[in-house]
Amino acid sequence: MNPTLRTIGLFLALTALLLGVGYVLGLLYGVTYYSLVFFFILAMAINVFSYFYSSKIVLWSYRARIINETENPRLYDVVKKVAFNANLPMPRVAIVPLSVPNAFATGRNPKNAVICVTEGLLNTLNDDELEGVIGHEMGHIKDRDILIMTVAATVAGAFSFMARAYFWRGMFSRDRENSWLIYLFLALAAFAAVLIQLAISRQREFKADEQSAKITKKPLALASALRKIEYYVTKRPLTAGNPSTASLFIVNPFRGGGIIRLFSTHPPTEERIKRLEEIARKYSYL
Repeated sequence: MNPTLRTIGLFLALTALLLGVGYVLGLLYGVTYYSLVFFFILAMAINVFSYFYSSKIVLWSYRARIINETENPRLYDVVKKVAFNANLPMPRVAIVPLSVPNAFATGRNPKNAVICVTEGLLNTLNDDELEGVIGHEMGHIKDRDILIMTVAATVAGAFSFMARAYFWRGMFSRDRENSWLIYLFLALAAFAAVLIQLAISRQREFKADEQSAKITKKPLALASALRKIEYYVTKRPLTAGNPSTASLFIVNPFRGGGIIRLFSTHPPTEERIKRLEEIARKYSYL
């Protein structure tokens, strides 16, 4: 699907979710018209804010620090090389102070993109593996996934926050029945936002892996990097941060068993590695 149409579709879906919340609140309190008008204005404001500022929120939430070439020549040179091979503008580069290896890209378009890597990634991967990971993130930028994934993560986080707020309100409110109904509906809205993320994210990860193979000609290096990252995040899953941002990372840093795995924003790492190995055999990238 055309990136512009995907973006419009995402904003329409999130607007519909907010209007649904407004409609239910209006029914509960007998002010349906005013509630719908308020939530429509709120939806427009959130859409505009998300378009321009969602990436800044993500960078701030993970304390990502924008660097220049002199601060980390190794990382900067790899990003510059991959950007050149992908025929894309040089993105800004940031380092996240986390020991667990991982990476993500954010921004509203290729000209405003930021590639972020954790300190753990720089300490864990060799140069070829690092290039493969950067190639994956550049693939997201090339296919213009970064705005869609960042906005979806931001709005899903907002719904989760509202649901938690109404949960605690229901614990202490005199109007418990309405508060709990609103909490349940907001929880469903947050779940719907997660489903939207799933629809966006899983196949985009496979596509970004393929883009990395095309850009870097090193699919086995990316496969090796994914294997290492998976090992570390399995042993030390991320506890800080918002799980709604999981779709941004190259490997989901938040872990859970049972039904949680069914709603993971990423396909199984083993399947991604298998596909990369098939690409290597098919095109003789050995």
